[in-house]
Amino acid sequence: MTGEASKISYGDESPIAAFATAPGNSALTLIRCSGKGVIEMFSQVFTPAGKKSSEGKAHLENAGGNTVIHGWIVAANEKIDEVLVSLFRAPRSYTGEDSLDICCHGGSSAGKAVMAALKSAGFRDALPGEFTFRAFINGKLDLTRCESVMELVSAKTDAGRRHAVSRLMGSIEKEINGIKSRLVQVLAGAEIFLDYSEDEIGADANEIAGILPYKDIALEALEQLKKLSASWQLERIYQEGITLVIAGRPNAGKSSLFNLLLKEDRAIVTEMPGTTRDWIEAFVSIEGIPVRLVDTAGLRDASDSVEKIGVERSRKLLQEAEIVLYLIDGAYGLTNEDKEFICGLTCEARLVAWSKCDIALPPQPFPLNDISPLSVSAKTGEGLIELYKAIASAVLLQTAAEQGVSLGTKRQKTLVDSACAALEEALAMAESEGSELDLIAPLLREAVSLLGEITGEVSTADILEEMFSRFCVGK
Repeated sequence: MTGEASKISYGDESPIAAFATAPGNSALTLIRCSGKGVIEMFSQVFTPAGKKSSEGKAHLENAGGNTVIHGWIVAANEKIDEVLVSLFRAPRSYTGEDSLDICCHGGSSAGKAVMAALKSAGFRDALPGEFTFRAFINGKLDLTRCESVMELVSAKTDAGRRHAVSRLMGSIEKEINGIKSRLVQVLAGAEIFLDYSEDEIGADANEIAGILPYKDIALEALEQLKKLSASWQLERIYQEGITLVIAGRPNAGKSSLFNLLLKEDRAIVTEMPGTTRDWIEAFVSIEGIPVRLVDTAGLRDASDSVEKIGVERSRKLLQEAEIVLYLIDGAYGLTNEDKEFICGLTCEARLVAWSKCDIALPPQPFPLNDISPLSVSAKTGEGLIELYKAIASAVLLQTAAEQGVSLGTKRQKTLVDSACAALEEALAMAESEGSELDLIAPLLREAVSLLGEITGEVSTADILEEMFSRFCVGK
């Protein structure tokens, strides 16, 4: 952020405007406005249909919230565009402020002209994520819901979208607040025992577990935090995807399968071995999981210099892949080269498929004892459903089981892990002889504070600015 924009900071109430849709060849463009005095300022450039310009201000000021007004954007006595304006009054708006959504005609010219008129009236460009920042500051959203807004925008699959919507509805906020309330109970018990003797407060033995009161509640909270932490591993995959490399000897059917999974002809397919000289990639959704699908050059000792470079790059990709799908050419059967490559794979997960199963099926029993190959045919589509399920299972085996509430960002994961560490240390000290409660209580306070950071109950200006600056403009 440079120049004039760098002088503007998050947290003021000035009227802001930004495109909520990308300008371009479309039927409509949406421009969002929000801030203190936004309605009065907008009235300088807006005339309701059927009204004189002098009547526009009064008409807007008397309009109720959640209403739509038809009219014209006017600048320098020139009608710029015919628009529909959705008016929202505080606090019943996305930001909690008076807000406007201006629906103008699509195309780059109309939207830019409307935006220029707004700036001439005194609106400034919104900073990245500033609308959502204001929603947070005004108590409309906690930080986990704010983050879910961008998760929803960037979701690559329906599964990712559903998870983001769950967090937007408050699943993480509710879970974190529930855990925090348990720890507050434990901390309150510890504070009471610090201030008063056991005889003075009349505590019964069932409420005391060694040196730490309500230890069973603390242990329950720790298990919940560990479960939440584990959920990020799978959620990261739904957000970022995994890399699946298709490998095999030349002419094993890699490019044909790549095209089938992609549902379009991206890779060149011929009967000549070595057609694919380099790798190509594309994103596909497999069982709701975003997969970076990579088609590689055939693995062999190539004499051609160009193909040799492609094979070397393919070997490097195999080392970086999270899943390798190795194809055995069903027309030729299992070769010693196949055995060598399969046994040498070092990725986290490997799948072996017998391609061209419409020509020949894999031998039974299969010569490699620990391998049970999938049968697939890129020509007929046979075995494709089973391949999808095998890929999804390979992903899930590397992660925690998909169930319950899941974390949505690395920030949340880091704070949950830190809270776990503080709580584990407190519980370990409670088990140690000679430990004092006045050393344990600060660790409990730290865990509670860290959980407060997740929802934004505890926050600092620099952390908030860093987080919201990663959002897109208009959100």
